[in-house]
Amino acid sequence: GRRGRPAARHRAMIQLNAHHVWYLIMAAQWTVLLSLIAFVGGALVGLPIALMRVSPRHALRIIAGGYIQLIQGTPLLILLFLTYFGLGILGYKLAPLVAAGLALTLYAAAFLGEIWRGCIEAVPRTQWEASDCLGLDRSQQYAHVILPQAFRIAIPPTVGFMVQIVKNTSLASVVGFVELARAGRDRVAADTAGVSAAVPLLVVMQDHEGSQAQDLDLDAHLVPDHRVPAHLGPLLRAERGRLVKYPLRDT
Repeated sequence: GRRGRPAARHRAMIQLNAHHVWYLIMAAQWTVLLSLIAFVGGALVGLPIALMRVSPRHALRIIAGGYIQLIQGTPLLILLFLTYFGLGILGYKLAPLVAAGLALTLYAAAFLGEIWRGCIEAVPRTQWEASDCLGLDRSQQYAHVILPQAFRIAIPPTVGFMVQIVKNTSLASVVGFVELARAGRDRVAADTAGVSAAVPLLVVMQDHEGSQAQDLDLDAHLVPDHRVPAHLGPLLRAERGRLVKYPLRDT
């Protein structure tokens, strides 16, 4: 049998210009905003969850543990779908930023609550006993003795989880929120489509008895000039006069 293999391939390089950089900078602002919403909201909900996890009341520990198990066992993508499409079905139509912020807040609260629970329990038991000897009640123990020490322990894991939140903001694109990763994909897709439209389709066919060239009509396979992005105009005009050959070789 005979199979055609391209002797050369046309590769178009997308040029990065000031417009692209500005477009990505604007999208990065939304990424930072969504990350801050997720972290601040997660911290406000996660701290009570952590305190409930170490509470002497069994009911509070069960409620907090159930919430953590439920959220950590649910993929973030599902949470995004539920907050945007699920609430929309129930009649509560949320903006993409609000829906993504709510989903990431619930997600961050579960993980931060468990992280901070471990940090509270990492404080030596003698600190609890010493504060008991001073006659401090439970709230005073947390405010003056336990939480300041737990805060120092919590810095490394909390910073690490903040990095994970920033990376997870890329999933917000499924609800129509345009952040940095989505903006980059859209920009590359738009430029790639323009470059592909400027490449002519000329094929040279060969058989074992001789070579016979069949030139295809360029204008029939090219997008008109007015539909090609302005920065691709020179490439389009240059490619109209170029012949890209794909000879067939015996195998």
